[in-house]
Amino acid sequence: MMDLLRNDCWLPDDFARADPEKYTQYLLHCDPLERFSIVSFVWGPGHETPIHDHTVWGLLGVLRGCEISQRYVECDGGLHTQGGLEHLESGAIDMVSPTIGDIHKVRNGMKERASVSIHVYGGNIGRISRHAFGNDGSRKDFVSGYSSPVIPNIWCR
Repeated sequence: MMDLLRNDCWLPDDFARADPEKYTQYLLHCDPLERFSIVSFVWGPGHETPIHDHTVWGLLGVLRGCEISQRYVECDGGLHTQGGLEHLESGAIDMVSPTIGDIHKVRNGMKERASVSIHVYGGNIGRISRHAFGNDGSRKDFVSGYSSPVIPNIWCR
């Protein structure tokens, strides 16, 4: 991951393009057996995720800009913040997994431009059933899919 973050000229523009309405998730590579996937996330100004989990391990590295992350933990039937806001500047690496902490909310830390991060997950993240959480701790199943018309998710059924 550190090697990928040292220089950002390797990422083609088609995988770093922000959508005006929402963050985008572009599939860069998926292992044929779906053991891991590599994804670029592009965050336009004001974009953020819902509170969500991953259900698999993940390495997240900020390639351009800044991301702000808030971790959560499930406890006593609800969600509670865990620690303060994490400001992840370009070059920063974060980790998630069900064993070290898997629930968070992420937003673009840049007010006027896009941020881009590279994520490696222990599965085909665009096809894995995961959960989005309401502020009250309610849980909703979702599958994120991908935003890219260039590399389709051939595993989607």
